[in-house]
Amino acid sequence: MTDPRALPPSFAETARAYARGELQVAEPRPAATVVLLRDPPAGTPSTEPQAYLLRRVATMAFAAGMFVFPGGSVDPRDEELPDTAWVGPPATAWAGPLTATAPLARSLVCAAVRETFEESGVLLAGPSADEVVLDTSSEDWETDRLALLDRSLSLAELLQRRGLVLRADLLRAWAHWVTPEFEPRRYDTRFFVAAMPAGQRTRDVGGESDRVTWIRPADALHAHSRGELALLPPTIVTLAELATYPSIDAVLAAGTERDVRPVLPKIALGDDDQARLLLPHDDGYPPDPS
Repeated sequence: MTDPRALPPSFAETARAYARGELQVAEPRPAATVVLLRDPPAGTPSTEPQAYLLRRVATMAFAAGMFVFPGGSVDPRDEELPDTAWVGPPATAWAGPLTATAPLARSLVCAAVRETFEESGVLLAGPSADEVVLDTSSEDWETDRLALLDRSLSLAELLQRRGLVLRADLLRAWAHWVTPEFEPRRYDTRFFVAAMPAGQRTRDVGGESDRVTWIRPADALHAHSRGELALLPPTIVTLAELATYPSIDAVLAAGTERDVRPVLPKIALGDDDQARLLLPHDDGYPPDPS
């Protein structure tokens, strides 16, 4: 069984350097990630929801080789989306659950929608407050996706040109994780959950990922425990939480009332060259100095 909190030797070495005061703490960058959920295909033995995971290519500077949910850093232009292109809870309503100012909350929701489209081909937007785009698999949509990736097109420009509105009502705030202080690349990431829109489908879009899969959260955790699926601790915790819900509706309902608080993992260094992550509820987690 793989210890989900154990850090690879390279991480442990970096953590020790940080503990000795040899590393400068990097400022975390705002980011968003989305757990896409779908009902299993007909004929699947289990009726429990499946989550979409992609494996980051081995050359990535962060989380290389790990299976993650679609997501990434906020683009400064994400805040530029006009009110006319937004439906659902306003940014001021998202500020509390996301522990953010209204402008940052707006950017985070936009980043969640943009990154989901970039990394899965799924767009949480539609021509009106009651509709969602039915199909994004054509060549012209792929051109737009690539333009978002290389930043030659902003989300606001894409929605305006296609006459669409961002469907903020399709998202629910789920978690808030901050990369440990010893990491050279740090992210202040808000996790969202969303149901796969009817009529759309994911596709292997390549780029930052080399493999994608739909999998039950419980199955993903079992594969991880056998060493078959590399997962980061926030992904493990999120999958474990989702595995307790019998349906997508139950997940979305829970997301509506969820108490989302920032989680900053800490490091426990042992005498045997081992290092483990500590979460706020763990014994030995250092108290907040404030």
